[in-house]
Amino acid sequence: MPQLDLHEEDAVEAGLDALDTPVHAVEGSRLRRIAARVLPPVGAVVVFVAIWQALWAAAFWPEYKLPAPAAVWSQIWQLLSSGDILGLFWVSVHRAVIGFAFSLLIAVPLGLAIANLQVVRRGIGPLVSGLQSLPSVAWVPAAILWFGINDRAIYWVVLLGAVPSIANGLVSGLDQVPPILPRVGKALGAGRWGGIRYILLPAALPGFLGGLKQGWAFSWRSLMAAELIATSPELGEGLGQFLHNGMSLSDISMVFAGIVLIFVVGVGIELLVFRPLENSVLRARGLTASAR
Repeated sequence: MPQLDLHEEDAVEAGLDALDTPVHAVEGSRLRRIAARVLPPVGAVVVFVAIWQALWAAAFWPEYKLPAPAAVWSQIWQLLSSGDILGLFWVSVHRAVIGFAFSLLIAVPLGLAIANLQVVRRGIGPLVSGLQSLPSVAWVPAAILWFGINDRAIYWVVLLGAVPSIANGLVSGLDQVPPILPRVGKALGAGRWGGIRYILLPAALPGFLGGLKQGWAFSWRSLMAAELIATSPELGEGLGQFLHNGMSLSDISMVFAGIVLIFVVGVGIELLVFRPLENSVLRARGLTASAR
């Protein structure tokens, strides 16, 4: 077999490096990539607002059913200019974060037990799946009767909304781990907990992230349902309470403003927390083309 000279070896290495280089890393400028990410959602929002404005101008529905976009923006601007929006966000978001953190502490051991113990999977697995399909708002009346109108009732509803989703997400991720990986870890001397920590959980992380995102969505929805129903001055005014106040005052622009703010928090958490976390996991596994 003929030997390659130094220049030919360099050419071969350059060609292999080019194969490993993601296409999006060499195409287009940084500004173009940013524009490709920002312009589509901005364009979608513009189109949505334009359709909303057209429907309002056509007066298909009376003003008390469909407010003008300007009226809704006026409500949001009033909250911004007065600084009240920070209080609304703080009351709701910090509750959601605390409830989600406690849900993780409960759901991770529960998911590990369901995934690794057949007795637990057969006995508790269907119950957890059933709880996930049960609307969390159904727990609000019971939580109020058990705990009263206080933070404990709200956190209880958040836990029941988030724990089943996170646990099932972890079980799904663990079920997709190739069976050879735990056996290799055991052969290399990993104990039961070492195998879970260093082999199973990292291997299940992509699927588990899906469960985390769904768990956050369920905890946020559960919190909004609890704040909307369990209203009290002692609880403070969060986004759910703001939405309830708009309903009580029959102020449709206030109701729409509350819906928009709840939506903004949901999108913001996705873009600022879960999207970067998901991209970092994909890049760590060499799936850079899938990172968004």
